[in-house]
Amino acid sequence: MSFLHQLKQQAQTLQSQQTAQVQDFSASTAATEAACQRLWHYLDDLHRQLNVIEPAAPPLSLDGKAHWPAMKQTGFRFDARKKMLRDQEVFDYLALGWQLLPREAGAGKGQVKVNFPPDLERVERRLRVGHVPHERQEQRHPQTNGLQAIVFEHEMAARASVMVTADHDQGVLRFRLAGVTGLETVHTEYRTGQIGPAVLDELAKLIVGQDSRFL
Repeated sequence: MSFLHQLKQQAQTLQSQQTAQVQDFSASTAATEAACQRLWHYLDDLHRQLNVIEPAAPPLSLDGKAHWPAMKQTGFRFDARKKMLRDQEVFDYLALGWQLLPREAGAGKGQVKVNFPPDLERVERRLRVGHVPHERQEQRHPQTNGLQAIVFEHEMAARASVMVTADHDQGVLRFRLAGVTGLETVHTEYRTGQIGPAVLDELAKLIVGQDSRFL
């Protein structure tokens, strides 16, 4: 067998592998787009219903001690964006966002005081997750000027969201839930073939605070 013939065989093997890979990507992309379409229709309908219902929000606290008043979930908005992938327009992400506001008017502002690094880190993370409007002040000793505590004065208002990012090559939808179960961020993912009414209903149950197997 000549060396040229060996190269031809090597090239044919690579071409076969590349063709198979393209076919796999095409099938995975189609399945991911179908899952995104199902999710799009579900969330587009869901956010309209939740804006009417305004379900109760989960219990909220920045430090685990000072608890917020009864809150409602309101102002639901849904958005979806696309991108180009291998000369094809596909879903990039789908997002559902909403506000967490006091159920009753006149809740006023809250205040949290922390003086240990782990507590400070926890409070600052929860402020970021919930996009909570706040002001930070340092409490110092009147004689030594030593730092005694950090005081956060904050609005009784936060935001929550569900961000879903599509991975067409892997055939996966990645979910990022912020403020849905409290002022924390949770991540999970589902194969595109799993995205159907049962799973999406579990997501809706999680959002409205009912027992859910979504996570």
